[in-house]
Amino acid sequence: MEKIDGIIVKDTVEFKDFKDFENRLVSIKGYIHRIREMTGFSFVIIRTARETVQCVYAPEFSDYRWDERLCEEACVKITGKVVKSTDAKGNDRFELQIHGIEILSLPAEALPIVVNKKQLDNINLSTVLDLRPVSMRNPRERAIFKIQEGIARGFRDYLLSNGFTEIRSPKINFAGAEGGTNVFKLDYFGKEVYLAQSPQLYKQALVGVFQRVFEVAPVFRAEHHDTSRHLNEYTSMDFEMGFINGFEDIMNMETGVLKYIMTLLKTEYSAEIELLHADIPEITEIPAIKFMDAKDIIINKFRYTPSDMKDFDPQEEEMLGKYAKKELNSDFLFVTHYPSKKRPFYTMDDPEDPEYTLSFDLLFRGLEITSGGQRIHDYNAQVEKMKKLGTDPEQFATYLMFHKYGAPPHGGLGIGLERLTMHLLGFKNVREATMFPRDINRVTP
Repeated sequence: MEKIDGIIVKDTVEFKDFKDFENRLVSIKGYIHRIREMTGFSFVIIRTARETVQCVYAPEFSDYRWDERLCEEACVKITGKVVKSTDAKGNDRFELQIHGIEILSLPAEALPIVVNKKQLDNINLSTVLDLRPVSMRNPRERAIFKIQEGIARGFRDYLLSNGFTEIRSPKINFAGAEGGTNVFKLDYFGKEVYLAQSPQLYKQALVGVFQRVFEVAPVFRAEHHDTSRHLNEYTSMDFEMGFINGFEDIMNMETGVLKYIMTLLKTEYSAEIELLHADIPEITEIPAIKFMDAKDIIINKFRYTPSDMKDFDPQEEEMLGKYAKKELNSDFLFVTHYPSKKRPFYTMDDPEDPEYTLSFDLLFRGLEITSGGQRIHDYNAQVEKMKKLGTDPEQFATYLMFHKYGAPPHGGLGIGLERLTMHLLGFKNVREATMFPRDINRVTP
């Protein structure tokens, strides 16, 4: 128990709790973010895990005397008295009058970039990413990933409160869940295996155990796209739910998830939202239109000729985002009933028109952030569709166990965490919303 002049010091108090310790001695730990020397005193700004705290050094506060080794990015423990003052706007603010500074470590070199401003000025994205362990010390850069924490936290909390079980599926798989060529192959003790494109095959199996499951974990896509929207490793927020009445149940669950996430961000991440000038959407209900109706809107309303009638290109997604905002007053739009030829083998075809599927994408401000739908639960129907698409059912024998021994009507979705973060914060490049991006050119730091 630390004492100064016989007074007990409350150790490691968070800045948000300073109001409860006015005129008391406390200690905080963090980095020296900035030192501003004035006449007769100095401001020492400390960067903690989430905030910056103003501390003031003056000889009259205590017997402690300034250590000339102190510098920006030194790790310190500062002890001092919590005092209240008034800022320029007349608001109460708390700061620490320094009674002692313990140096915990000193940097070997000065930082290669300036991180102690509100944002990184005139530094290109490539440099920001090259110096990620350092650049994230900037308050704005750090705030991005606190927002991302809030998104994942909201996803997890809402699903747990709605009877879901969190799972951990393997990332080394016997086959690609989505098919195609965009899989990373591995030599696994002489056997060819793949990095997981999705937890799809496992979360379906676990619907047979827990009925409702979710996972927040990395997935891998060996796509050769070097665009502002693509990563080769990203975080997917997936859920799968059994005993559904229709794929609308999945859409309704996602609507609830997103409402909860946005409310959580507004209530518990307001400082980060303010720092990033983030426009957090209001969600009541999310409108839905069928795929072919969306194509008609693109062709007739926007006078645009699609190059692919089985999917949307980025321009078409942007058009649908504008349509949803102007005509439906929504930042979000579900597009349902995608063509069967564009969906994976496990997607259920629409019984009323097998050319289309009981599936959907969710567009957010003109960008796809979710893909989901109802899955095939009948064993014979799944085998038949695999054969129709040229997939050998024998290679998926362990996956088909779920169907062979009884599967309920079920479905689910996946949300790209980085892509949602990017668009929520108004960024143009998904790498800005990725801690350590992995793309076709980058595997460091």
